[in-house]
Amino acid sequence: MSDKDQKFPIDLELEAPLKKVRYPGFDMDILAMQLVTEAHVEDGKAVIRLRPISAPPEVREELENQIAAVVREATGVQEIEVYSPEPPPAKKEEKGPRPIDGVKWVVPVASGKGGVGKSTVAVNLAMALSALGLKVGILDLDLYGPSVPMMLGMTKAKPDAIGQQIAPVEAHGLKAMSVGFLIKADTALIWRGPLVMKAVRQLLHEVVWAPLDVLILDLPPGTGDVQISMAQEVPITGAVVVTTPQDVALTDAIKGVDMFRQVSAPLLGIVENMSYFNCPDCGGRHEIFGHGSVEPLCARLGVPYLGEIPLDPTLRKLADLGQPREVLKIPAGEPYRVLAKKVLAQLESED
Repeated sequence: MSDKDQKFPIDLELEAPLKKVRYPGFDMDILAMQLVTEAHVEDGKAVIRLRPISAPPEVREELENQIAAVVREATGVQEIEVYSPEPPPAKKEEKGPRPIDGVKWVVPVASGKGGVGKSTVAVNLAMALSALGLKVGILDLDLYGPSVPMMLGMTKAKPDAIGQQIAPVEAHGLKAMSVGFLIKADTALIWRGPLVMKAVRQLLHEVVWAPLDVLILDLPPGTGDVQISMAQEVPITGAVVVTTPQDVALTDAIKGVDMFRQVSAPLLGIVENMSYFNCPDCGGRHEIFGHGSVEPLCARLGVPYLGEIPLDPTLRKLADLGQPREVLKIPAGEPYRVLAKKVLAQLESED
């Protein structure tokens, strides 16, 4: 019997109140997260036992107070004992990146600055690779501004717990995970470096990704804690950098390329997003952000040019509606099919 199917000894009268208890900072209840191993009322006393939780003392105290309050309100029992054992000392981890179990290729999609359509490229690239017959996952590592749940139309999805790990959400044939599945959409995530690094490690190694051919990582813009942590945690098969033809974006794209080179990660190339706009009224092609500067930049940097993707209102609309499967059915989605084939050819050449 799997951990997911295992029935823990929890009194029926305590199930409903315990489902009201949310783990601090998250939108999942402690039963859904399988943190409760035992809960019963006996001889006028309620006893609740939790799994070992690796959390700061103030978080553990808040959780215990929540549990005591809801149990007291639901049962009227005044004597309540909540057992929250300390986790065992962490084993000394091996230094250096380690592969993700059951994942063949890891492909981060990055940008030097925000607003260049990086998340749109990441989601549509994942869909196009899936259309080529690959098993694909997408991990939203933009912790402060997760957009993958909306782009997949899964804003209300909640991942399941499988023992001490998390099962990714299934969406449009992809396996997906995002901190956006775990917190409310209007909740600001205020984490410093150590918490960010821990979250990146957990999302990479404590999610049941297997089996996957390729895991796409949607990185936040810039070259900060998330990018550094990612490079320290997993071997990168090849990175994709997204830019627009604007000079300011190109400058930041150079920084993105340099970042991957500094961590000795291979580069699959640069994508020129929002390359042009085909006007539906006049039928003309308009190069709103300029044109013709990305391919020469790739030649100068010695990285492949992965092609151009248009600025198209339909692409924007489908992203807002969470319908990525429809992108591959329209003419503006054809560049993503081309991009996926180029990326796959390079991935296969890495083997």
